[in-house]
Amino acid sequence: MSDKVVVRKIDRATPDVIAGLAEAGVATVYEAQGRRGLLDPGIMPIQQGSRIAGSAVTVESAPGDNLMVHAAVEVVEEGDLLVVALTEPAVYGMVGDLLATSLRAHGCVGLVIDSAVRDRAELNEMGFPVWSRAVHSAGTAKATAGSVNVPVDISGTAIDPGDVIVADDDGVVVVVREEAAAVLEAADQRVAKEEDTRARLELGELGVDFYGLRDTLADLGVVYLDHPDDG
Repeated sequence: MSDKVVVRKIDRATPDVIAGLAEAGVATVYEAQGRRGLLDPGIMPIQQGSRIAGSAVTVESAPGDNLMVHAAVEVVEEGDLLVVALTEPAVYGMVGDLLATSLRAHGCVGLVIDSAVRDRAELNEMGFPVWSRAVHSAGTAKATAGSVNVPVDISGTAIDPGDVIVADDDGVVVVVREEAAAVLEAADQRVAKEEDTRARLELGELGVDFYGLRDTLADLGVVYLDHPDDG
């Protein structure tokens, strides 16, 4: 069998779990799953205010070639999020507004790409959210084979087809599909706990007391002085 494949069917988390993870957001989900799955900070949103989640349709692509991104459009389903990884690091404008239009027409909710996009203004105007390493106008070819819906890696973070991708202004986090429901439960618990914490802090309670940090400060040798001359 060829090592260059397009896998048409993948398993996905349930829509309610995906929607719940989107509502929780990247930071909460990252903490809830034991501080795992966060993509490196070089993958940045090209817009502000978008918070989405979707099942990963993965693309393994040659640098500067978007042939396999076009191939992926055919297998995208409603609610999917396209994840494009490269076989070697490179920055090319691999997706613009026309390809994004095609992706959205097939139900794709957004794009995470370990390279660059172009047509930022048009992408923002059409409301197609993107997280990329850069915005760059360098063009691409359509001549090199790759794969769709195979395991990929972005800067050391593994992503399997069907994993849940959560993306917002804080970045991108990957949730293993089989763990998604449990992570959502943990995220909901964390949100409830944070709401209680926020209420207490709003009333003026100090973090050093709430989190029990006074003993930590003392153990580390931190001394409180009423005036610098007291030391």
